Amino acid sequence: MAYSSFENLEVWRRAVELAVGVCREADSIASTALRNQIQRCVVSVPSNIAEGAERDSTGDYIRFLRIAKGSAAELRTQLLIARRLGSLNETFALQAEDETRQIGAMIQGLIRSLGSSELREASDDLSAYSSHTVRSLDCSALPT
Repeated sequence: MAYSSFENLEVWRRAVELAVGVCREADSIASTALRNQIQRCVVSVPSNIAEGAERDSTGDYIRFLRIAKGSAAELRTQLLIARRLGSLNETFALQAEDETRQIGAMIQGLIRSLGSSELREASDDLSAYSSHTVRSLDCSALPT
């Protein structure tokens, strides 16, 4: 897989912008537990995208993208809870929930894309063996 910096990924940039906005808004949440949990998971989304991109294998990258996607789902849940409690501005929370949904979909698309390329790479690696004739082992020459 050719190196491309995570900073070039639109999904990472949008996740960073979401994290900045949500962290600022979450400062007004009275519940320390809810505020801290929201801030931790919103920061987790772009952080896991970045960490996965810097790993040495496509499989690791995909694993971290799945973690980021899970954090996005967790964030949507917490934004909903905060909105229903009246702890976040309704308009902001709904927009953040929508952006989180879109980021999750973008992450899923990246996972699919990387998964397809990983399968192609594995297939290419195996194709080197497909041109060889498989011979059966002649056991008659082995000592008994």
